[in-house]
Amino acid sequence: MARITTCVLRIASISLPKNIRLTIAASIFVAAGVLLIFIINLLWAQRLLRAYHPTTGWHRATSMVFISLYVLIGLTLAVVITSVVQNFYTLRPRTKFIDRALQLYGQTLFAVVSSLPIVIVLFTLATSKGRRPEKFGAGKMSYKIATLLTGSALLSLGAWYRCGTSWKTPVPRSEPLPAYFSKACFYVFNFVVEILVVYMYAILRVDLRFHVPNGAKGPGSYERKVDAESTRDVGPLDEETGETELEKV
Repeated sequence: MARITTCVLRIASISLPKNIRLTIAASIFVAAGVLLIFIINLLWAQRLLRAYHPTTGWHRATSMVFISLYVLIGLTLAVVITSVVQNFYTLRPRTKFIDRALQLYGQTLFAVVSSLPIVIVLFTLATSKGRRPEKFGAGKMSYKIATLLTGSALLSLGAWYRCGTSWKTPVPRSEPLPAYFSKACFYVFNFVVEILVVYMYAILRVDLRFHVPNGAKGPGSYERKVDAESTRDVGPLDEETGETELEKV
């Protein structure tokens, strides 16, 4: 839905080139549309951390770190939106310099956030030392880890590409745009990677794989039985293998 809105706004801004508000809205949606998946990946990484390291994952300090990170993402998005809007309405060199600095900060932070799930999962696996994780959701834990790492890697590719090209020295409008700002690069590193991740998550039924019981709180709470309704589309879980009936087939 976010990307459909983005494309509609981009088409409208090209059809009405004198409407600056449409251009601003399109620019904001291009930057903000992917943040929801970043946050979802962080939530899933936190669940894996809690499954392998219940004491650390459920510790109040760890929870506060994740909450602070979500707040920082929201505040940074507000800063980026403000700088984008202000940059369209000012000609002062100093103001434009500040706006660019804020946008570079935002792009860099978002790129770091996109890679955090990979760091958290790898750290979790490296420190687990063969420890048996608490089971949650449908399917094997290895499938959950592979799904999250693949999705995070694709999103990180796009985020770091946008970050890297933003740090490049701006090219005057009198000169041709560099190749890294071509239409192909824009759509591949913005929309294509996101489409691949969204469809992959839908096909692999991440809503079931990363499901945790309602009211889960504290070590051991993931071990509770997932209600039958949460797995009715793929069948019940096998207690020994952790696989669903669909996966066995």
